[in-house]
Amino acid sequence: MSDLHKLTAQQTIQKIKSKEVSAQECLEAVFEQIHKVEDKINAFVTLVEDQALNRAKEIDKKISEGKKVGKLAGVSIAIKDAICTQGILTTCSSKMLENFVPPYNAEVINRIKQQDGIIIGKTNMDEFAMGSSTETSYFGPTFNPWDNSRVPGGSSGGSAACIATDEAVLSLGTDTGGSIRCPASYCSVVGLKPTYGLVSRYGLIAYANSLEQIGPMAKDVYDCALFLSVIAGHDTKDGTSVNQPIKDYTQFLKNGVKGLKIGVPKEFFGEGTKPDVKKQVWNAIHKLEELGASYEETSLPSLEQSLAAYYIVAMSEASSNLARFDGLRYGYRIDKDEADWATVYSKNRRAGFGAEVRRRIILGTYALSAGYYNKYYLKALKVRTLIRKNFEEAYKKFDVLMGPTMPFPPFKIGEKIEDPLQLYMSDVDTVSANLAGLPAISVPCGFTKGLPVGLQILAPHLREDLTLQVAYTFEQNTEFSKQKPKL
Repeated sequence: MSDLHKLTAQQTIQKIKSKEVSAQECLEAVFEQIHKVEDKINAFVTLVEDQALNRAKEIDKKISEGKKVGKLAGVSIAIKDAICTQGILTTCSSKMLENFVPPYNAEVINRIKQQDGIIIGKTNMDEFAMGSSTETSYFGPTFNPWDNSRVPGGSSGGSAACIATDEAVLSLGTDTGGSIRCPASYCSVVGLKPTYGLVSRYGLIAYANSLEQIGPMAKDVYDCALFLSVIAGHDTKDGTSVNQPIKDYTQFLKNGVKGLKIGVPKEFFGEGTKPDVKKQVWNAIHKLEELGASYEETSLPSLEQSLAAYYIVAMSEASSNLARFDGLRYGYRIDKDEADWATVYSKNRRAGFGAEVRRRIILGTYALSAGYYNKYYLKALKVRTLIRKNFEEAYKKFDVLMGPTMPFPPFKIGEKIEDPLQLYMSDVDTVSANLAGLPAISVPCGFTKGLPVGLQILAPHLREDLTLQVAYTFEQNTEFSKQKPKL
């Protein structure tokens, strides 16, 4: 087998445009890798090999005829299964949508196709993006490439695992409370949650729409910046889309952090953070100090309430967004309609949703109910405002904030799934960026006992350029991103 599947997006595009290799050869190498390792990883729910091959041939024809090709020419891209793809199954890894084929594309898919990227399939995820381990998928768990007995993180676990195993060159994930950054950390790849509104959410099947954001996952920071440049930009179909000029984020990738001021909130290293993780993250901060940055420990007091506020807001929005999936209007329907409407409705939803989705819908409905709205939901919104103000104050003093992406390394499959509170605690360092709508990136920063550790870098709104530059500088001066799992 050739090694073309190991190329980054930047390398793939250069070789295809220079006619050193064809898009078809690159695609075939990727699918050969998928067929070789997928049984061990389970990163994909759906593969579209024939469609992808036809697309590769079209790109090769354009190049042979001397026509201009796009920024992602010939790059194999995997899409999280919560993002609508016209004519391709989009299941949200749920029995409720196991036969759903969207009649339209999400805006991000249109932008990828306009730039000649090749969609190769849909990736496994926690059901309706609810989870931190990709264990709640109706199609079975995804396995961590670094240790198959452990989780890959969630909910974009399939999107991260397929990058780590070279089953795709780029992938799209979604991040509601850390669902891009968590699996990026656990699989040792780069994952960026953009500023809320920078990337259109049109065509994303909503879980908690005031929190979630589509974002890029990649083998290195350059590819991440390139992919963001393609998918970012104003979209009139999304009322929350930010009307900002489109940028080429690769132009901001400079190897240097001289004069950069880093804030290190102590709350990111709170109870439950493993010593090995702390050590690797502090090593990374000291590395950036060697390169010319300065750091100072600080405190953002409201972060201690961020996890509770996040889950109340997320579950409340989930209970509303998923109400339409009842088997009557949308989604899975049992064979026989027996008894009254409420009974049929209840049976459809019990059969169609998994346990974690049902739990969050019930808790969200409770938080929004009369008598408890002020006590829970309204209070969570007030905490959210405090968190945002805390960040705004911090960014008057610091350029970026840093901490661990995850408080502990990848855990064993089955270790936490029966204890939801333990599982929710794993999001403690990531949810605040979603509550405040900030950009945040996870970049590989070390290993502990052979398992990856991620460094999280947060910046002010719309400063993706800064997160990418800092991550790029760290990556250029270390070797962690070059290490690959042994499959």
